[in-house]
Amino acid sequence: MRFPRGSKALLAATLASTALSGCMNGRSAGAELPPAAFVASKEQPGEEYVIGPLDSLQIFVWRNPELSSKVQVRPDGRITTPLVNDMPAVGKTPAMLADDMKLALREYIKDPIVSVIVDSFSGTYSQQVRIVGATEKPASLPYRANMTLLDAMIAVGGLNEYAAGNRARLVRYDRATGKQKEYNLSINRLLKNGDSSANVRLEPGDVIIIPESMF
Repeated sequence: MRFPRGSKALLAATLASTALSGCMNGRSAGAELPPAAFVASKEQPGEEYVIGPLDSLQIFVWRNPELSSKVQVRPDGRITTPLVNDMPAVGKTPAMLADDMKLALREYIKDPIVSVIVDSFSGTYSQQVRIVGATEKPASLPYRANMTLLDAMIAVGGLNEYAAGNRARLVRYDRATGKQKEYNLSINRLLKNGDSSANVRLEPGDVIIIPESMF
């Protein structure tokens, strides 16, 4: 098929414009999250805590102080206490671990009563909020109930001088679909302009990606 003279250049320009438009539209394709208040009107408990590697635990065995101990979860996700070796701990709630400890101790004492308290926590990756990119100190933060974008940015010291905060993205795992979903963030509007509509509520496992400005 032949094109009239000059039409090839016009076609090329049109295609380039379309491609550029597609790239620009790709940024706005992300969904928007509803704003969250700077201070929650009502504090609510979060999801039940799941023990992670390097968490510090207090194990209490009632009337058996010699079996009680303070332990740290090993990187392999297990703990060792008196009479119980290599008990898996990661991925369990404190109540679940207490039940497993009871079963293990029944071989040695009658009807043991066990309590597990988390002293210090790191949490599993699925319970952390990770901030990477153009921030003062990229970090993995243990999620806490009612956590917002503002809380996370304060914890990492805000944006660095090269950050393009209004082009930041939040990546969240959607349990209903089993897929990741991206949301647009406007961190500059939040931190520099105090725009409360740019503050959003976070969820366990969120990843915040902050690109650098091209100029």
